Amino acid sequence: MSLNTPAGNASDLQRRGNWEAPLSAPSFTGNSTKRRSKGMRRLIRIGWNLLPPLTFVAIVALWSALIHIFKIPAYLLPGPGAVFARVVADAPMLWNHSVVTLTEIVLGFALTVLTAIPLGLVIALSSLAKQVVYPPIMLMQLVPKIAVAPLFLIWLGFGIESKVLLTVLMTFFPLLLASISGFQILDNRFLYLTQSMGATSWQTFRYLRVPSALPVIFSGIKTSATIAATAAIVAEFVGANKGLGYVLLRSTSTMDIELTFAVLVVLTIIGIAINYLVEFSEWSMTPWQRAKYN
Repeated sequence: MSLNTPAGNASDLQRRGNWEAPLSAPSFTGNSTKRRSKGMRRLIRIGWNLLPPLTFVAIVALWSALIHIFKIPAYLLPGPGAVFARVVADAPMLWNHSVVTLTEIVLGFALTVLTAIPLGLVIALSSLAKQVVYPPIMLMQLVPKIAVAPLFLIWLGFGIESKVLLTVLMTFFPLLLASISGFQILDNRFLYLTQSMGATSWQTFRYLRVPSALPVIFSGIKTSATIAATAAIVAEFVGANKGLGYVLLRSTSTMDIELTFAVLVVLTIIGIAINYLVEFSEWSMTPWQRAKYN
């Protein structure tokens, strides 16, 4: 007759295998720790995404506080409440002029994207194009665009054409440089590898060269998109009878500071919308880089 001693119980557990052994307390602790760490990461991600709007709220609060602390008169710096009230009151007028400015931005920026990226590809892959095409473009970039803006009014008139042309000229070169750098960034060893695997030139371009160039190109697109809004406003400063630049110039000439800040708020909203649109385009076209957003 056998006795059930502790040593005998331990030996029985060893013979029956570890899968029958009772779970230890650290196993439950490890699972709960993983759940807590996952929840903590989610909270950190939510807090990180809330930082931009919270920063905006902090800036508005600081703006209001400085006005009350230093007793700044409204004709020099109106409060955020008065500015936002003016935006609401003049919303129809601001919307009509915003459509004009947005049209100039979209048309000019679209022409820049359709011309700068293909030309950057040609210059990056062709030594002849780099020697023939790139120097005149560089020379054109050295000419101050604001100085030649009155010539556009003489040549094209006060219509939308002169504004679109100035927007193209001011946004073209940054995107061209980014495109050239993007298409040249590919390591030649990858080209040799794809050629050894029997890939055609089109397959190499589509699946290797373009994906490697997209992050650099999108950095240029972000820069050009920011410049596009500025270019459209500057073009309307030079000569226009409609658009947000025209309203801004008219409000400053009549010392209507509330309207001036209302236009600046609208321009800020347009800039934020353009930036998020470019960010979404980059996110959708570069799925291999989405890990950095998670």
